[in-house]
Amino acid sequence: MLLPGGGPGMNSTMGDINLIQAQRHLVRSLDEGIDLEIGPGDDDPSFSNTPLIGGPTQEPSAEEQDESKQMAMVSQLPNDDQDMSKAQPAKRKKKVVKRWREEWADTYKWAYVDVKEGTARIFCSVCKEYGRKHRRNPYGNEGSRNMQMSALEEHNNSLLHKEALRLQMASKDKIVADKPINVKALMSKTAGSIIEAALKRDPHEAEFIQSVQEAVHALERVIAKNSHYVNIMERLLEPERMIVFRVPWVDDKGETHVNRGFRVHFNQALGPCRGGIRFHQKMNLSIAKFLGFEQTLKNALSPYKLGGAAGGSDFDPKGKSDNEIMRFCQSFMNEMYHYFGPDKDLPSEEMGVGIREMGYLFGQYRRLAGNFQGSFTGPRIFWSGSSLRTEATAYGLVFFAQLILAELNKDIKGLRCVVSGFGKIALHVLEKLVAVGALPITVSDSKGYLVDEDGFDYVKISFLRDLKAQQRSLRDYSKTYARAKYYDEAKPWNERCDVAIPCGSQNEIDQVDAINLVNSGCHILVEGSNMPCSPEAVDALKKANVLIAPAMAAGAGGVVAGEIELNHECNVMHWSPEDFESKLQEAMKQTFHRALKAANDFGYQKESPEALLHGAVISAFLAIAQAMTDQGCV
Repeated sequence: MLLPGGGPGMNSTMGDINLIQAQRHLVRSLDEGIDLEIGPGDDDPSFSNTPLIGGPTQEPSAEEQDESKQMAMVSQLPNDDQDMSKAQPAKRKKKVVKRWREEWADTYKWAYVDVKEGTARIFCSVCKEYGRKHRRNPYGNEGSRNMQMSALEEHNNSLLHKEALRLQMASKDKIVADKPINVKALMSKTAGSIIEAALKRDPHEAEFIQSVQEAVHALERVIAKNSHYVNIMERLLEPERMIVFRVPWVDDKGETHVNRGFRVHFNQALGPCRGGIRFHQKMNLSIAKFLGFEQTLKNALSPYKLGGAAGGSDFDPKGKSDNEIMRFCQSFMNEMYHYFGPDKDLPSEEMGVGIREMGYLFGQYRRLAGNFQGSFTGPRIFWSGSSLRTEATAYGLVFFAQLILAELNKDIKGLRCVVSGFGKIALHVLEKLVAVGALPITVSDSKGYLVDEDGFDYVKISFLRDLKAQQRSLRDYSKTYARAKYYDEAKPWNERCDVAIPCGSQNEIDQVDAINLVNSGCHILVEGSNMPCSPEAVDALKKANVLIAPAMAAGAGGVVAGEIELNHECNVMHWSPEDFESKLQEAMKQTFHRALKAANDFGYQKESPEALLHGAVISAFLAIAQAMTDQGCV
């Protein structure tokens, strides 16, 4: 309640209070994050010591002490002004500020308050940990709610903050759980020491450590028989060469972008490197090393003794124009052409890289190298004789499934098959399954999966190709075929099946998915992608006696086709599809029996779910180890 006669005195006192409050506003220059003005004029006194997210919690007594200091300052004013101050709803102001903070916490989850050098500052937790240190201009010295909210919003939309978020997501993908810690309990002391050394050297490379753990586990009996292989394995696990480089490119709007390129020459003891190039937003060095390691073993197991490599970029070709993809591929090749050649490294297609991308890459390579060496596999312009280059990997998967079933005295005709993925390999798998009389019923994309209980036929597969070419969703399939259903945010592994062929990406099948497969009646799993099962999923499948055909054996069709294409005789001869398919079947048969023989030599029966899984690794490793031993320590 205002006292009479207090008008002039009240105005004078309010001016003094405003002057004191204005002096207490501080302009904060933050090292990581944003510049905001924080002062008690708009916040309650406890604001500087109260975190939004992640800041240190304060005892209630500290807040009460700050409030008492402010009240003590007000108490030094004239009596009339004290009465006026008492009449102001201080607690109501405090509640408003708390709601303001809650709004920040809900909207800007990265914001938190901390005290640095005795002053309260608002920080961005993401930029502080993952971003580059930077400063932003202050937004005045008033510190009003609107000013600070504007600063928060502008920082949230800044390129620096988005870059830090991208790095944070990449870091989460590389986080290693406690999986390798349990290795010693599962393996012998010698085998466990190999994993421990790899983990110590590359503790954050989750995909690579997982692939190493699976390989070492398969080689445990081999290592136990000959301790010399411990040293060979330690040398093998360190790539011969790792290339990490910047890939700048310009989009159609004239804006400059920068991506990161990778190429890992893992091992060339058996011959020049062969391996894919992957363009995907989650591509990193760990994935490049894991793919290179798997490719090294796959090439060693194939009839053609070759070295292994892999690489790519975190560039996402989805939504990019042909010109943008061409400019990126040319920039990528500007760095890599030194390392490519018939006797060095021959790249091939992988996820995100098809005929278009390989054409652009080879065109720039030819221009820089100054000759036409035809050393890239994939594009039809380099291989006029073979009509099955893109189909070879997929067809090889089906041939391998037939070989497994033949050992069990069974036929693939009429068997229900679930397939994941919606790329060229998955679609060609569907095509070959139909050709051999099987019943493929599913495909999937990143948002869910499609199931057709009637099974796919050639007409339906052609329609799926049209959807893919037009970049339409799998949901549109069910609009044409009413009996088909599309399930959002789901995987196809709970559908009743006899054979599963995952053709998506690494670790797409976890323990729960594996249990669903077992309950759905699955007896055989053929890996169409590299390392599609998590370690827990592999354990669950083996306990249920599900036969697993590893990708390094079942996926050797692409290696075979690539070598046939690069053979000089094939360049002057026309191979019919039947002849090419016959050679592919023979090569897959050799690979299959080589894996079974190695497994049998080390005590794994062919009926065992570990026979192919371990036999493939053993056969490949022994070939590489012999070459490394013969060539000495190089």
